Amino acid sequence: MSVKAFDGVFEMPVEGRTTKPRTTGVTMLIDKGLGLAATEDLLEIAGDSIDIIKMTFGTTAFMDLDITQEKAAIITSYDTLTMPGGTFMEVALWQGAYPQYLKRCKELGFNGVEISDGTIEFDLETRRDCIKRAVDMGFVVLSEVGKKDPNEKVAMDLMYKEIASDLECGSFKVIVEAREAGKGVGIFDKDGQVKSDEVDMIIKGVDDITKLEWEAPIKNQQQHLILRFGCNVNLGNVPPEDILALEALRCGLRGDTLKKAWLARREWKK
Repeated sequence: MSVKAFDGVFEMPVEGRTTKPRTTGVTMLIDKGLGLAATEDLLEIAGDSIDIIKMTFGTTAFMDLDITQEKAAIITSYDTLTMPGGTFMEVALWQGAYPQYLKRCKELGFNGVEISDGTIEFDLETRRDCIKRAVDMGFVVLSEVGKKDPNEKVAMDLMYKEIASDLECGSFKVIVEAREAGKGVGIFDKDGQVKSDEVDMIIKGVDDITKLEWEAPIKNQQQHLILRFGCNVNLGNVPPEDILALEALRCGLRGDTLKKAWLARREWKK
């Protein structure tokens, strides 16, 4: 890792933050169409804090093939995973083009894929087959549980089965759906506040909660999950402009997480 601006001056208030390549404390950035220069600039400034860049909202369908390949090459050169959003996969599956979809993802230079059923419906066996096919082709797979429509809700028993099955089939992480807005979906209420009882229910049926990736695009959500699960909780759908602010939150360089670290050390010294 490179020397940072304040290395040797003070230590991070929160100890134990993982470094790349990470298996915990993963940060997934949501990319709605960054250009090549913007992507390179972002990774030059914050690459050590970005583990996954998801080109979401179907945006790559409107990008030239060679530009997409160049962008993917830039991202992977920073030891960062890149993948299209899961909606692409759902469209391909619906239209009977999933094998061709995986082949094109490989040709474009993506090293990850997302498997989701946030909009369309398919059974658990199809889900398992999709994950296994992607893993067999060398992709890092992130699967997703939950629905995008706030009026639809996945039964908790089924969610437990999907999470366990996905991990068994080779998923790196299982994403808990919250969309880009982070309001009225999944573990968040209509105002974007965390529903702690919903979090409790989800983790109750998961053997290893470090395998979960919580979509949490808003600062108060990130703060809540960090204070509850620690600095190395996996967080996704983070806007590009918030990446370093989130890393500061993880490391205790923002008020709420700094106060917790300070109070903990003060008690330890007594």
